[in-house]
Amino acid sequence: MSEPIKMKAPKIILVHNHPSGDATPSTQDIEFTKMLYEVSKTLDIELLDHLVIGNQQYTSIFSKMINQR
Repeated sequence: MSEPIKMKAPKIILVHNHPSGDATPSTQDIEFTKMLYEVSKTLDIELLDHLVIGNQQYTSIFSKMINQR
């Protein structure tokens, strides 16, 4: 979160790739996103989404968490 803080970013979107090519978020991805979502709220930075990319596809982790936020 250091870069968004330095930039005074009001909102961010996280993106990372899965070298396997499978864009399905792992359990660790989802848990990490939940933690970052809470941290970003305390920093007054809105986490808009976290995307996983692989094999020319992407998956929104927020779409997987929609009922959990």
